Amino acid sequence: MNTLSYKTISANKETVNKEWLLVDAEGQTLGRLASKVAKLIRGKHKVNYTPHVDCGDNVIVINAEKVVLTGKKWTDKSYIRHTGYPGGQRELSAEQILEKHPERLVEYAVKGMLPKNKLGSALLKNLHVNVGGTHNKEAQKPKTIELDSIK
Repeated sequence: MNTLSYKTISANKETVNKEWLLVDAEGQTLGRLASKVAKLIRGKHKVNYTPHVDCGDNVIVINAEKVVLTGKKWTDKSYIRHTGYPGGQRELSAEQILEKHPERLVEYAVKGMLPKNKLGSALLKNLHVNVGGTHNKEAQKPKTIELDSIK
C-alpha cells in the first residue's frame, strides 16, 4: 500500500525564530489585551508552535497607563500579596496600582494567562511593558502589530 507519511516537526531552542513586536495599549481593555499578548508571547500564532518550548515572540507594550477597565473594576478589583510575616496580607485596588506602578497592571494580567511553571517564568521575561509612548528597544526594530488582527 502506497501512503504518504508526514513527520511532526517539533521546534526547539535552535530552530525557533523570535521576532520583536510592538503593541500599543492605549484604549484597549486590559483582559483582551493581556490574552492576545499572552498568545504572542507563547507563540500560539505560529505554525511551528510547540507547547514545551519558548517559541513565542518578544513583545513590547507601550502606553500601559492608558489601559481600560470596565464597570467598577478600578475600585473593586483587588490584587493580594503577602509579605511573608504573620498577618502580612496586603491588598491593593487596580486604581492604587495604576497610581504607583502602571506597568504592573498589564504584567499581572499577562502573567495570569501564562503557564504556572518554569516555562511560564521564562516566557514572562519576553514581555517588556513601558509607561508612555516610548521604549528603549529601538535597536531591535520591533514591528508594530494591531491587536484586532489577532484572533
